Amino acid sequence: MNETDLIIQGDLELRDGRVEIHLERELEHSPARVWEMLTDSVCLARWLAPGVIQLHPGGRVQLDFGNSGTPIDCRLRACEPQRLLAYSWSAGDDPERPLTWILDPLGESSGATRLRLTVSLPNDDLVPIAGAGWDAHLEMLMAALEGISIHFPADRFRHAREFFADLAKDKLAA
Repeated sequence: MNETDLIIQGDLELRDGRVEIHLERELEHSPARVWEMLTDSVCLARWLAPGVIQLHPGGRVQLDFGNSGTPIDCRLRACEPQRLLAYSWSAGDDPERPLTWILDPLGESSGATRLRLTVSLPNDDLVPIAGAGWDAHLEMLMAALEGISIHFPADRFRHAREFFADLAKDKLAA
């Protein structure tokens, strides 16, 4: 893969002293299928991490990244099947890092979905890493939707980290 094959998309903004990362993908799969990938334990393990999400407000969200990251253990903030899923990307006393998934059907047949992810973070030097990590996991999600298993795309992560670092310099410098 050469550098021109890596198209990184995303945006960020400063809101109430926090950084919001916005990522969006158009997927050729129904909201029902995308929802399953975001919430089903077997599917989560294919693109994000092994874990469980109890699908009711206040339900537990537990994701275990093993040696590659911090385990997530939080409560579900919102759940509207095939439409909205919100929880914090944190555990214990970690700073809150709320994330929200919004699924919108594309077209009348609902055979495709616009997936929007917003992650709210403290305004610190971890913003480019978070943006790059979520961009990489969205690539893994898109592959998993096609029945393809891929490893974490480290090359893409590196390019996305540079992209989000530049974006942070442009948009967050005050």
